Amino acid sequence: MKPVLLFFLLAWLTLGRAFGYDFVVAQDGSGQFRTVQEAFNAVPDFRKKVTTIFIKKGVYKEKLLLAGSKNLVTLIGEDREKTILTYDDYNQKKNIFGEDKGTSGSASCYIYGSDFTAENLTFQNSSGPVGQAVALWVAGDKARFRNCRFLGFQDTLYTYGYGSRQYYQNCYIEGTVDFIFGSSTAWFEGCTIFCKTGGFVTAASTPDTTRYGYVFNQCRITGDAPAGSFYLGRPWRPYAKTVYLCCELGKQIRSEGWDHWDKETNKQTARYAEYQSRGPGAAPRQRVGWARQLSDAEAQHYTLQTVLRGWDPTKD
Repeated sequence: MKPVLLFFLLAWLTLGRAFGYDFVVAQDGSGQFRTVQEAFNAVPDFRKKVTTIFIKKGVYKEKLLLAGSKNLVTLIGEDREKTILTYDDYNQKKNIFGEDKGTSGSASCYIYGSDFTAENLTFQNSSGPVGQAVALWVAGDKARFRNCRFLGFQDTLYTYGYGSRQYYQNCYIEGTVDFIFGSSTAWFEGCTIFCKTGGFVTAASTPDTTRYGYVFNQCRITGDAPAGSFYLGRPWRPYAKTVYLCCELGKQIRSEGWDHWDKETNKQTARYAEYQSRGPGAAPRQRVGWARQLSDAEAQHYTLQTVLRGWDPTKD
């Protein structure tokens, strides 16, 4: 490496580490990188230590991908409301060959690396109400999100990873149809789930070999959608599993609670349950007969480490 380039590289690294970060991203050039993808690319493959990336306030319109070789990456935003990672692809938008991008191709951000953490950030799909349009796709195992926002309409948050464990704490997630969906096991702690227009909060596709799917603990389900316009969930795949524990359910939730996606056999395989729901959307006696209200003893089995198979995301 040329001496001048080496000097600037060392200066950039010193700048970031002086504030406790490995890299700083800033659109005004005050960090090592102006774009988030440049910072992702700079993370050494298969590094065994955490790489911390601080992102200054700004709207970063980038289609992002964190590769599977980029493990132990932590993103920290300067301001949750003003540090926004966004893009505007959607299902029927055409690629360079004139083909639909599809739901999987619509994501604004893809996370494949394991042991990923994001704090104080907004992930957004800004394409609007145009059908499936993913804000964040998470495939990597042991992914944590604290105090983050996920903005979109249909299919906002795709918990894609088969066998992936994910944890969302004090997050805000909004959408319309199936706006939290996928096959991963995910625990939502103290989150605000905001229902827009009408639809389904979840569409889990939990594999039949996986014991737990989605668990919402002490969450608030609210929104500006009309009363009775949302189901708690429907099974994207037959063995979908979703449980709400001690959640406050707004008037947007329909009294029957759950939908079987027009397939009678889903009633025998899907595992849907609640425990001590409260609020105007809590109607245990009016729920569909194939969903369950957990007993005290049954609810005690739903602990963070049990659901996430021994992983405790509250420990750094």
